[in-house]
Amino acid sequence: QVQLVESGGGSVQAGGSLRLACAASGFSYSDYCMGWFRQAPGKKREGVASIHGSGITYYAHSVWDRFTISRDDAKDTLYLQMNNLQPEDTAMYYCARRPGVGRPCNPFPVVADFAYWGQGTQVTVST
Repeated sequence: QVQLVESGGGSVQAGGSLRLACAASGFSYSDYCMGWFRQAPGKKREGVASIHGSGITYYAHSVWDRFTISRDDAKDTLYLQMNNLQPEDTAMYYCARRPGVGRPCNPFPVVADFAYWGQGTQVTVST
């Protein structure tokens, strides 16, 4: 059974940093495309970053120079390091897995491509 559990969210001031983590069970990260998404109140869920089993990464334009996606295969944990956070980054953040062993990530993480989701972790950035 696939399970994803996010942690690491919180409240920070603008310019601060957070590192989100997503612990997996029921599969190995290295076999799948994994992604981070976020959803702000009243807005659609949007892709933030993704990482292929090979290690290739993709980022949304709004975060490419501030966020870093990575994973620790030995711990089956996915990370999102977020630096220079801004109020517009405030959202619930979700990790997700694409179905199909070995399927590549598309150049931009799309909600419809992902079938398994965690429960989310809240990130709030104040001015």
